[in-house]
Amino acid sequence: MSRYRPPRKPGSFYITPEGYAKLKDELDYLWRTQRPQVTQAVSEAAALGDRSENAEYIYGKKLLRQIDSRVRFLRKRLDQLTVVTTLPEDTSRVYFGARVTVEDEDGVETTWRIVGPDEFDLKDGLLSMDSPLACALMGKTIDDEIVIRVENKETFYCVTQISYQEF
Repeated sequence: MSRYRPPRKPGSFYITPEGYAKLKDELDYLWRTQRPQVTQAVSEAAALGDRSENAEYIYGKKLLRQIDSRVRFLRKRLDQLTVVTTLPEDTSRVYFGARVTVEDEDGVETTWRIVGPDEFDLKDGLLSMDSPLACALMGKTIDDEIVIRVENKETFYCVTQISYQEF
């Protein structure tokens, strides 16, 4: 048995202005606030002496590596992203940034906003444009029906409302 895993398909490079601002704020917080605090704590722990048995020093170095890794990822990702600031020409169809209300077979309505993969949050109704549901919704109009197949289970949805808000 090998440990090989095929590379993951990169996510889409679109993001809303709100999502971009959140990522920039996270980068700013990590770089200007959290990293200096952790660096100070590591230097204080190092001053205590033997570093091989100093749990505060070991934990601090590990946390510093995690922060640096996230900072590198955010800097690279922010350079790649395209901030979408305009509405599509045809607002009667589902595209990036749309608020879509779908009704399932049981008559339960759910509203999603289609956003980039870096900002999705299902609790807040933000659905990644790379998800199976969003991919099936793209280009649909009101009263269109879609079928989602996940693990031998089919779920039917009907689009009941489409709206956009200004960016």
